[in-house]
Amino acid sequence: MTPILSARALRFQYEDGTKALDGIDFDLFPGETVALLGPNGSGKTTFALHLNGLLHGEGQVTVCGMVLDKKTLTAVRAKIGVVFQDSDEQLFMPTVLEDVAFGPRNHGLTPEQAIERARVCLQQVGMGELAVKAPYHLSAGQKKRVAIAGVLAMAPEILVLDEPTTYLDPPGQRELLHLLRELPQAKILVTHDIHFASALANRAVFFQKGRIVEEGTVQQLVEKFAWECGD
Repeated sequence: MTPILSARALRFQYEDGTKALDGIDFDLFPGETVALLGPNGSGKTTFALHLNGLLHGEGQVTVCGMVLDKKTLTAVRAKIGVVFQDSDEQLFMPTVLEDVAFGPRNHGLTPEQAIERARVCLQQVGMGELAVKAPYHLSAGQKKRVAIAGVLAMAPEILVLDEPTTYLDPPGQRELLHLLRELPQAKILVTHDIHFASALANRAVFFQKGRIVEEGTVQQLVEKFAWECGD
């Protein structure tokens, strides 16, 4: 099977000299969910930010057959939807509906088309009834669903989720898990939440000092790196 996303020999060093990535090779295949595990500062988030060009170092990223560069950046970003750890970083319009419609509207859809797509995506995440609400009136779990709806409105083929259970209570985590299981996109899950990763991911890789040092199931990596996973 051909990877839907691949990274080869990724290297990145911050301006202060910190070597964040030290030769990363990685493949993501259609329909799978891969958890990125490892201690703080191991390179997980830096790696994720390379996948849609938010950071750029040495090496090559290929997404849906396109090598990521300046010419393909817009097309690649349309294929990868990033859900940030803090939903407030993604929600800024006066109403939920306007927020979800913002991306499609700015990618050429008419206002009517953008609103219709936003309504469909809000229904998909179970937030259709709150379309006219202001985002700041929502709970953390509701904000997360709206943020995901905004990403889905761009029709991505890959979802990258950065610590998605942050700020969520147990019921909110269960609802998010159920939603993500229903979504067909390939997913990359950056997380310290071992239980959530175990329930969602069918494969995991372990980051250590800017390298992927092991891969397997979540449980296999937890058993091998228990103290570093914080379990």
